[in-house]
Amino acid sequence: MKNSRPDKGSFTAREWKLIERLNTPAKVQRYFSSLPYNWELNGGTMRSFRSVLRKNEAHCLEAAVGAAVILEQHGYPPLLLDLESVDLLDHVIFVFKENGGWGSVARSRDIGLHGRKPVYRSLRDLVWSYFDPYVDFSGRIKAYAQTSLYDLGAYDWRFSRRNMTKIENHLRSIPHKPLPSSNSRYQKLLTRYHAYKKRYPDRSPRYYDSRANWML
Repeated sequence: MKNSRPDKGSFTAREWKLIERLNTPAKVQRYFSSLPYNWELNGGTMRSFRSVLRKNEAHCLEAAVGAAVILEQHGYPPLLLDLESVDLLDHVIFVFKENGGWGSVARSRDIGLHGRKPVYRSLRDLVWSYFDPYVDFSGRIKAYAQTSLYDLGAYDWRFSRRNMTKIENHLRSIPHKPLPSSNSRYQKLLTRYHAYKKRYPDRSPRYYDSRANWML
């Protein structure tokens, strides 16, 4: 039952109004970009779509699940992509396909890790668009993995009021494809990032080549 798209009656009036309004990935991206970021100041959270609306904030995984719930109602399968980092601070995004190209909806503290327009020929190409912006003081993408929330079976990832740790555990357990990268490229990116943050400590860099394909 949980793998079947819920009908209108499963949602509150407020939830359904939002779903009807956010009928494209670009609109969903703008919505999650406008929400305050969930800094988890009172401990780790993994909220469902319903709880995110109630709290009016989201971190990356919460936004990815929220996007999956909204866009499921518009015919998009609930696909998540986990970007695995060497510092164990993974980034999770909602991914979708349009006109043969892959795109994403995402929320992050860093603007370069938000969504992408559906212009990438493969998931690997999409992941590479995140490689450069992922490099900060400790981050570096080393692998990635795609999954469907339907793989969780009867688990309630749409409306649960509990902390949904099963999603995080599932993402950690699925096989990841390695993303080899050169150390020289990484060091250049790291040096540039350090210089930028020294000059602009409160800004998020926007100087990346992938910027033309960002979905802000």
